[in-house]
Amino acid sequence: MTEDYELLDSGDGRKLERFGRYVLARPCSQAMWRPELPDAEWARADATFDREDGNRWHGRTNLPKEWKIETAGVRFNLGGTDFGHLGIFPEQRAQWKWIRETVAAAIAAGRPAVQALNLFAYSGGSTMAAALGGAEVCHLDASKGMVEWARGNAALNGLSERPIRWIVDDAHKFMRREIRRGRRYDAIILDPPTFGRGAGGEMYKIERDLKDTLGLVRELLSEKPLFVLFSSHTPGLSCIVAENILRQLFPDARTETGEMLLEGRRLSCPSGIFCRATW
Repeated sequence: MTEDYELLDSGDGRKLERFGRYVLARPCSQAMWRPELPDAEWARADATFDREDGNRWHGRTNLPKEWKIETAGVRFNLGGTDFGHLGIFPEQRAQWKWIRETVAAAIAAGRPAVQALNLFAYSGGSTMAAALGGAEVCHLDASKGMVEWARGNAALNGLSERPIRWIVDDAHKFMRREIRRGRRYDAIILDPPTFGRGAGGEMYKIERDLKDTLGLVRELLSEKPLFVLFSSHTPGLSCIVAENILRQLFPDARTETGEMLLEGRRLSCPSGIFCRATW
């Protein structure tokens, strides 16, 4: 399997990463330790991004407008955004592998189909993983641009003809409509933002809205659900908090929680948390 992503080093609030042939240095607030590579290695980065004086790239002209990589068996179109993002969160690689294997195993065991819903779906890593495992997927994001980016990733993975619904909408509005329609899902994946705006300007705040989001998720589950996978990059939202919420909502499910990691040659870098409820 091709692996085009690598965490080369981290420390002093930064991370040094390789995406295919390009090496980038970007902020990483969790990296409170010292870097292990010498400054000269960091200086060789093709481009750097910082927030010291607003969002700012240095050397962005060294990067193409778009380039392609493969990681965890999923292919991505990458491009530098004004916020320092590239169209991928590689700390989700372990979750993509788990999604694909779990869906494929359920189908191999005789489940006739897996209906999956990916909320706050960004560029579609989890959508691709579920579809590659054999699921029928509904991909939802409030950003039309990100949904188009995800459609491009689907084409890159040979999934253009697979049953994937592409939805640009506010997550809560969409879920309430799906509940009224009687549509249900066997697997639901969500990585809600700390703060965000819906397609119609609706405001989302995770500390205020998460319980409502997960309550709607519970109503959308089929009679024989497969899993709910919740992940978050919100500072201060711990694994225990996530597990407590999911255990109360899904008392008959098994729960598993942990940190999402960028695993490097040297030190691993924590980059959020996940919690899975499985049946």
